[in-house]
Amino acid sequence: MAAYLIAHARIKDAAKLQEYSAAAGPTLAAFGGAPVARGKVAGVLAGQHQGDIALIVKFPDADTARNWYNSPAYQSLIAQRDQGMEPTFVLIEEPN
Repeated sequence: MAAYLIAHARIKDAAKLQEYSAAAGPTLAAFGGAPVARGKVAGVLAGQHQGDIALIVKFPDADTARNWYNSPAYQSLIAQRDQGMEPTFVLIEEPN
C-alpha cells in the first residue's frame, strides 16, 4: 500500500536548500518516490507549526520510503539538508 512522506521545514539558508533539493530529487526517483505537492505553507488551521515550506512525496510503500531515507545516497545529503533547513519528516500509510 502506498506511503507518503510529509516534510515540513523552516528555511535556514535558501541557497543551500536549493542545492540540497536538486541533489535529493534523483534519490527520491531511484526509490519510486514522486512529489505530489510542494510549496510555501499557506497557513495553519489548528495547532502550531513553525515550517515555512512543506512537501508530500508518494512512495510505493513505507518500507521503500524507509529504504530511501536510509540509503547511502540520501544519507550523504543530510549535512547539506541541515545547513539549508530544519526539517520534520513524517511517514504515513494509506489505509487498507
